[in-house]
Amino acid sequence: MSEPALEIDRISLSRGGRAILNELSLTGETGRITALLGPNGAGKTTTIRCCTSLLTPDAGTIRILGKDPSAAAAQGLVGVMPQHTGAWSGIRPLELLRYLAGLHAHALPVDELAAELGLDSFASTPYRRLSGGQQQLVNLAGALIGRPALIFLDEPSAGLDPHVRRRVWDLLGRLRAAGLSILLTTHSMSEAEALADHVWIIDRGRVTASGTVGELTATQSLEDLFLEVTSGDAP
Repeated sequence: MSEPALEIDRISLSRGGRAILNELSLTGETGRITALLGPNGAGKTTTIRCCTSLLTPDAGTIRILGKDPSAAAAQGLVGVMPQHTGAWSGIRPLELLRYLAGLHAHALPVDELAAELGLDSFASTPYRRLSGGQQQLVNLAGALIGRPALIFLDEPSAGLDPHVRRRVWDLLGRLRAAGLSILLTTHSMSEAEALADHVWIIDRGRVTASGTVGELTATQSLEDLFLEVTSGDAP
C-alpha cells in the first residue's frame, strides 16, 4: 500500500482561549479525492492553513507524503487554492500563470491550462475586476500550475455556474486518474458525492463521521447525516 498523501494526527489549535481544532485526525490517500465537510467555523480552512504552514498547531503532527508541511512545500509537492486572495489584485490571469510557471521546473503549459479552465475569455481583465467565479478559476489554475503531488482546494466550486462547475469536476476527475491527490472543502453535498473517494465530516474542530460516500449514505442522505453529526454552531 502506498504512503498516504496526507496524515493529520491529533492536531489542536486555540486562539484567544477558543479551541479551533480539537485533536483532529484524518488521512488523505494518494491518488484520491478527500472531501472535508463541516459547517462554518468547524475548522476546515484552519486545517488547510496548518497543512500549508500558514499556521502551526499547538499540538499534534502533520505529514505530507511522509514530510513535514514546510519541507513538502519547499519541494513543490503542495498546491493550494484559497477561498480568497488579495495579492493578485492588479495582474491579469495569463500574466499571473506565466509568472507562477516560472517558479517551477516542470510547470504545466500555461496556454493549455488556461484553455482547459476557460480563462481565455477574460485573459485581459485584471484579477480584481473578475467575477467571484472567474477568480475561483484563476485560483485553481494557480494551484495546479506547478504540478503538485497534493493539492488543497478550499471550496473550489463556490461562485461557479453549473456548466463551469461540471467542467471543473471533470478536470479534477482526470487529475485524480493521473495520480494527483486532492483534499477539498465544500458546503455542497452533491460535490462531495460526485467527487470524493472518502469523506470526513468535522464539527467544532474534530471528526464526527468519516467513510466512503457509499458507506455514509447506506441508510440516509449525506445531507441528513451532515445535519445529524454537526451542530451548526461555531466553537
